[in-house]
Amino acid sequence: MVCIYCGNKTQVTNSRPQKRLNRTWRRRECLSCGAVFSTSESADYESSIVVRADHARPQPFSRDKLFASILQAVGHRKTAVADAGALTDTIIAQLLRSTAQAAISPSAIILATFTVLERFDGVAAVQYQAYHTG
Repeated sequence: MVCIYCGNKTQVTNSRPQKRLNRTWRRRECLSCGAVFSTSESADYESSIVVRADHARPQPFSRDKLFASILQAVGHRKTAVADAGALTDTIIAQLLRSTAQAAISPSAIILATFTVLERFDGVAAVQYQAYHTG
């Protein structure tokens, strides 16, 4: 990776896996200017996972679409954006554990999302269910 300040090479000085989020946090130091900054490495779900409906063309998985639908459901909460982000990461991790393939059905996404929302906030689960059917 190159330095965000000067564009020269960097070295990793500290690295920590975040297993629950399926990410790796890294502290980097520029070999030229000495700047220190952090990066976060995660899987590119849009190029790795497809959503496959019965009679439709496969579509790339979109974390943003999942996040938006969850944000709509938890919009009544004071910490809606933070909650939606954490819930999205939880649902994606659950979906990845439950499939051995790179294809997920829309109904599996809806069921996993509803199940997680139901445990987190019953009102949000009902709100989500009102707009999503499996």
